[in-house]
Amino acid sequence: MLKTCSDTQRLTLHGPTMGTRWSVTCDAAQVTDVQSLQLVLASAVQEVDTQMSPWLPQSDLNRLNHASPGPWLPLPPQILEVLKCALDICRLSHGAFDPAMGSLVDAWGFGPVRDTPDATAIRAATEVARPPTYDALELDLTAGRARKHAPLQLDLCGIAKGYAVDRMTSVLEQQGVSSALVALDGELRALGTQSSGQPWAVALERPDAGRRAVHSVVELQDLAVATSGDYRRYLEVGNVRLSHTMDARTFAPVRNEVASVTVLARTCMHADAWATALLVAGPGEGLALAQRMGLEALWLLRRGGGLVTLGLGRFAGKFPSTDVPQELN
Repeated sequence: MLKTCSDTQRLTLHGPTMGTRWSVTCDAAQVTDVQSLQLVLASAVQEVDTQMSPWLPQSDLNRLNHASPGPWLPLPPQILEVLKCALDICRLSHGAFDPAMGSLVDAWGFGPVRDTPDATAIRAATEVARPPTYDALELDLTAGRARKHAPLQLDLCGIAKGYAVDRMTSVLEQQGVSSALVALDGELRALGTQSSGQPWAVALERPDAGRRAVHSVVELQDLAVATSGDYRRYLEVGNVRLSHTMDARTFAPVRNEVASVTVLARTCMHADAWATALLVAGPGEGLALAQRMGLEALWLLRRGGGLVTLGLGRFAGKFPSTDVPQELN
């Protein structure tokens, strides 16, 4: 803990979750009960994992996945909120973001079932005909329930981490903290500014596998940022690198020139899901989609052996097309 001024203290809290770690840097009152704050933050993240993890057999997500089409299934409000957002973005992105990729994720070796692609499982996952996910899953938010109209295996990994960041941000606000930077993997959200009045500076990574380097820096104030890319989690089959992100339209891992997409939004849940959608859509369709939705986004494209940047909103024209890597500590 480092003091920032006479009546506040700089706290750095963190813990394990979802196969990675969450962290919170905040400027809080000197009287803040640090242990209590740590516990309520960890509890908020654990609640999201317990409800939405495909790796936990008893999660609410897996209860829904195992449910037969037809009957209503009671679900907690948190997962229903995430499912509603996921279905909305699935519809708006014309399926570029699709939360029903669970069977494909498993078949290609990125889920809890296997760690290498299985041709039989891939074929079985691609042969299942069903309506669009937003028609196949019905939500009743008032009654707190959902039902499937067709077999679905949902995977919320493209949105749940962002939602967990939002939940931690809500906890901080409830605890009277108004100055914080919340992070979980590549998803971050700033609450207010630093106690000094300066915005929170966040480094955006270069999409380089095997090392961490800075591409650029973005300043956040009451804003969230999320990045999706092909450089952190992937499989190599022969000379081909397979992204962990699935394209519902090709029934295969994403293969385009997009190395990473970064999106700014008011909530981290929306930033997380839209970053995935734009990664899947590719630079042409993704740019048109982002313009239509009024998104602020930064693409890093692999072209000619280097990186080319493409930006909208506050990213437009801000960064050079070529950049020199700077090593992260």
